[in-house]
Amino acid sequence: MKRTPGKILGLALRHLFKQPDTIAYPAGELDIDARYRGRICYDSTNCIGCNLCVRDCPANAIAIRNVGDRENKKFVCEIDLGHCIFCAQCVDSCRKGCLRTTPDIELAVLRKSDLKVHMP
Repeated sequence: MKRTPGKILGLALRHLFKQPDTIAYPAGELDIDARYRGRICYDSTNCIGCNLCVRDCPANAIAIRNVGDRENKKFVCEIDLGHCIFCAQCVDSCRKGCLRTTPDIELAVLRKSDLKVHMP
């Protein structure tokens, strides 16, 4: 079997002047689709504490707690990003639209305890 450098050389020359398929992420800007399921945001103004999002979460990564009294209900959300699988099932099941996904993808932390996010 005889090898010819012509095939490899032609391929190398074509790719030498071609734009790269990857991006330089820290230096460049990411173009993320609006439907991307990144970090989950919580808006407590409309929350009624029905806990449908907690019930429907397959990873048990979300908790809604009442921190107010019986008359003045105020809810806080705790999401464990270490357990979350970013399926957005909690967003789909929230009837009041209190939960939404964001295109935020920078979720890396140094300590595991920082993965538990408390949202008032």
